[in-house]
Amino acid sequence: MNTQNWLMLTYKVPPEPAKKRIALWRKLKGMGAVYLQNGVCLLPKTDDHTRRLKIIENEIHEMAGESVLLETVALDRAQADKVLARFKADRDEEYVEFLDKCKDFEAEIAKETAASHFTYAELEENDVDLKKLQTWLEKITKLDFYGATLAAEASERLKGCEALLDTYAQRVYEAHEENRSAPNEPQ
Repeated sequence: MNTQNWLMLTYKVPPEPAKKRIALWRKLKGMGAVYLQNGVCLLPKTDDHTRRLKIIENEIHEMAGESVLLETVALDRAQADKVLARFKADRDEEYVEFLDKCKDFEAEIAKETAASHFTYAELEENDVDLKKLQTWLEKITKLDFYGATLAAEASERLKGCEALLDTYAQRVYEAHEENRSAPNEPQ
């Protein structure tokens, strides 16, 4: 069995103020941690994760909480597979949300195209939306430590959105008088 080392953080923090407890949870989820149960989470062992979890340990202490940070391995392949499945499931959940937003993006472009609404303002708005999708996929991919099943589909879908916006941009360009050639100008 190829051994995967994980960092396991167990912690207990006071229930109030809830704002701090939620911020801690969000920070750990934002790092890509999976929760085995309340107050027990895992991350792949990397220098960056070790450093960041030690900082979080200090934050827990400042919240009057308790924590233990351990390096651990699975007892056997079956246990390792359970952990890997949790990491992949968490990422796939995010990819599903991402794919849903891509569908919204595609629908918006289709709606504007059907209405022949080829304006610079609409192009700008859609460009901002595409940049949000690109940034979001980068974040998900960065936390996809073990290659979730929907990763390739999400990447292809983003490429499709990029191509769709390129086509829409061309239509916007062509729709504006200042971009058309004068009758005697070479094309």
